[in-house]
Amino acid sequence: MDHKLYAMIGLAQKAGKVVSGEDGSARDIKTGKSMLVVIAKDSSGNTKKQFKNMCVHRNIPFIEFGTKEQLGKFVGKDYRAVLSIRDSGFAKSISVLYNEKLSGGE
Repeated sequence: MDHKLYAMIGLAQKAGKVVSGEDGSARDIKTGKSMLVVIAKDSSGNTKKQFKNMCVHRNIPFIEFGTKEQLGKFVGKDYRAVLSIRDSGFAKSISVLYNEKLSGGE
């Protein structure tokens, strides 16, 4: 199931709908461009708290998924702790796949 999630993130990246990294993602959240925020599970506690708070404050959905290395790999970069998905269609697809993963579905 994880591979489907990573593939969807990769597709969103190819479509130019992903901003990666903490600075760019924070900017996206603050300017209302982010439809979904993906936070790596192995991000620092401070990074997780900062981005979760920003998302909650602005009512932007977020998920904790993957590692910094994996997220970076699928957007063609080095390690990435945070990704901002800028497209509502991709955000919805990623959320659906994530929720299926959580519920143990395939």
